[in-house]
Amino acid sequence: MASRVRKPAVAGSWYPGDRPALAGEVDAWLAAAAPREPVGRLVGLVAPHAGLRYSGAVAAQAYALLRGRRSLTAVLVGPSHRVAFDGVAVYAHGAFETPLGMVRVAEDVAAALLAADPGIREDPWPHREEHSLEMQLPFLQRVVPDVRIVPVLLGSQARAEVELAATALAAALAGRDAVIVASTDLSHYQPAARAADLDARVTECVGALDAAALMARLDAYRGHACGGGALAAAMKAARALGATRGEVLRYADSGDVEGGDKSRVVGYMAAAFTAPAPA
Repeated sequence: MASRVRKPAVAGSWYPGDRPALAGEVDAWLAAAAPREPVGRLVGLVAPHAGLRYSGAVAAQAYALLRGRRSLTAVLVGPSHRVAFDGVAVYAHGAFETPLGMVRVAEDVAAALLAADPGIREDPWPHREEHSLEMQLPFLQRVVPDVRIVPVLLGSQARAEVELAATALAAALAGRDAVIVASTDLSHYQPAARAADLDARVTECVGALDAAALMARLDAYRGHACGGGALAAAMKAARALGATRGEVLRYADSGDVEGGDKSRVVGYMAAAFTAPAPA
């Protein structure tokens, strides 16, 4: 096992802290996900990063598209909630640990990403307590037996950062068997009807695979999505890698759980970006 292991930060709070309970909960969400196949070649996914109780059903709808994959490199792109910095920080060596075991970093792909632009830097520090990427791991571990990851955090999610990340991702992933996973929640702590209206402005951009329109809306109202910049970077990179189609797979909010509060919700989306299937 690699010498550098990033320990779980939110196990036991945001999701179960022991293997049997976590495996059982993730498997139940995946079993409940509506069966569907990607339309064409899968280039990217969008999944939320809230506590499993609230967003598990939505996340499962995205990860269900990976059923049947034995191996995969997943490039996880998300926002930094706990460490303020400018730029793009990659966790380039070692592994991430969850109660389900270790997930190895795809060090060759991470190296290609770092080489794509000097503005992309290796920096494990912002990853230490960040949940936006960690929340993706249990689903990946249960769906893809041999999954490797490249964890990527955007600091400010400003336009320059989005462009930097998108260009580097497209360069590093060209020709590779990799899927970009954008981690974002949508509007925060609005009444459900207001949240649905705000979030529809994001899901419309995602369905059209229109990163420019998404960035314009984020500039106008930053409350649209906490990982909006990461999402826009993933969309732009997916376009450059051949994706022509965006599909919103599911939308829900935190108030949809049993006993949920509809007066102050967080919105969640699952989506996929696909390229035409090879002839």
